[in-house]
Amino acid sequence: MAVRQEEANRRELVNDLLHGRSDLGRLAERAERFGLRLAAGYTVAVAVADEPYLEGAPASHRVLRELTGRYDDRTLLLAARDGRLVCIASDGEAPVLTAFTELALRPGPGYTAARRVATGRRHAGTGGIVRSYEEALAALEYAQRLKLPAQRLRAEELLVFPVLMRDRSAMADLVRTVLGPLTAARGGARPLMETITVQAEAGYVNAETARRLGLSVRALGYRLERIRDLTGYDPADALHRYTLETAVMGARLLGWPDQPL
Repeated sequence: MAVRQEEANRRELVNDLLHGRSDLGRLAERAERFGLRLAAGYTVAVAVADEPYLEGAPASHRVLRELTGRYDDRTLLLAARDGRLVCIASDGEAPVLTAFTELALRPGPGYTAARRVATGRRHAGTGGIVRSYEEALAALEYAQRLKLPAQRLRAEELLVFPVLMRDRSAMADLVRTVLGPLTAARGGARPLMETITVQAEAGYVNAETARRLGLSVRALGYRLERIRDLTGYDPADALHRYTLETAVMGARLLGWPDQPL
């Protein structure tokens, strides 16, 4: 009963820390019982899987058991929240986050493996914990919308996307202006948008782009001509490339063409 009560208290503390609206004095006092100094810096990592993480479920329990077996449990907090697995690590505990990521992605046979793990940036204080948590959630959301293949995400590597989406109306205008004409293509805008994305990922090497798309180089050339003719932007021009890539990223973030702008 004592162990269960301590786990319940720890879960409640994690929820209050991530909620960010509890009384700070009382929150700091409760945190000190677990050896946490809220004035220090903290980093939050969040794991998501195809199945929701539940408190006390085998996958969550295994990660907690492994982490507390390797590290001082006064330097970390772990809990399931909203179907995700959340790890809060204090200053100087980068190995904890690395171990959390590895355990979540590769928990072993019979356990639910995470699809992605995102880590926020380090911030100080209780407000810093909330901020790091929100950064990790935002990284997961961007990765899902953009269909990024990476399993490990760091918020600082995705800072360009909040900048792009800060002016939503301007981004919508860019997508309409640059990519709107692609809807007139046979098959719609999607194949040509995919071509823009894959060509960028392939470093603008046509042979590699064609291989990844399952096309002949000649068929790829036809697609690139269609993009140029319909939009007026030439993928062979450096500035035009940047505009096309940015517009495609914005379209994915806005859900276009499935969602109207």
